[in-house]
Amino acid sequence: MMKHTLSEIARRIGGQVRGNPEMEISGAAPFDQAAPDQITLASSPKYLKRIGDTRAAAVIVPADFEAGAGTVVLAENPAVAFAKAIEIFFPRPDPRDDISPAAHIGEGVRTGRRVAVGPSAVIGDRVRIGDRVRIHPGVVIEADVVIGDDVDIYPNVTIRERCRIGSRVTIHPGTVIGGDGFGFSPDGSRYHKIPHTGIVQIDDDVEIGALNAIDRGTFGRTWIQRGVKTDNLVHVAHNVTVGEDTLLVAQVGIAGSATIGRHAILAGQAGITGHLTIGDNAVIGPQAGVGRSVPDGEVVSGSPEMPHKRWLRVQRIIPKLPELKKKISELEKRISKDEKNG
Repeated sequence: MMKHTLSEIARRIGGQVRGNPEMEISGAAPFDQAAPDQITLASSPKYLKRIGDTRAAAVIVPADFEAGAGTVVLAENPAVAFAKAIEIFFPRPDPRDDISPAAHIGEGVRTGRRVAVGPSAVIGDRVRIGDRVRIHPGVVIEADVVIGDDVDIYPNVTIRERCRIGSRVTIHPGTVIGGDGFGFSPDGSRYHKIPHTGIVQIDDDVEIGALNAIDRGTFGRTWIQRGVKTDNLVHVAHNVTVGEDTLLVAQVGIAGSATIGRHAILAGQAGITGHLTIGDNAVIGPQAGVGRSVPDGEVVSGSPEMPHKRWLRVQRIIPKLPELKKKISELEKRISKDEKNG
């Protein structure tokens, strides 16, 4: 692995060296595993107190950190700086024009510069692909899809017809973009499928986890806006809008036509009912069942959802319910006995 001077690393991550700027660094590693030629991170008090324990050559720390000896890199946001440091040692492979003869390329496909397409990939008719795109083995991209620049589409992803993918998007293995939504109309004896004629639009700088299902709109679009990040096993139903820089954690499910605001966080296994709105900067706790709209900035937990602080009080009471029930029964018997004697 190529070595870099600490001064070069600091420049690229936006940090300031305190100590020896000319030492050579060969990698990045966790605090307790870092070797003497690696850089690590200490951003929380837990690790800052132990900064003398790490074997790392240099440590990325908060900009106001003063205590301790050794070489450090001061950064306004140490976690982001460390992520950038990791990217220095594990850069994204540079795509090159390399379309496998075992791939199927449809008619009228237009590709930009340095596009790689792996074996068994299928590119449908009239697909447009930007520059520096990597399409891994087994990917299926159906007709009339548009893909921007600097996109990674990992193995066995399916992108259905007419969907739109922005630039600097990553889609992890097994995800389906643009499958039909779950829509059926009953006639009293059976269910009739509602055709889904819309698309999925994914804007720039989005990362979609493995095994996601993002359904196309019934009409119009399902819209994943700029900077959204999803974990694995997330389901976004038809005509949902997910606002900029929102996080969807593992096993989140969002029902049709819901609107999720900007900078929201939906924690693991949260379920969102259709046709409601989750506000900007709202936080939905793990396993929450949300059946009403949530205002901007509100933090809710539980099923059904409630303000998080109330949910904490409820959780403390629940284990005591058998004891409380017993006391109430004893009080009822005592009151009944007093009334008879009165």
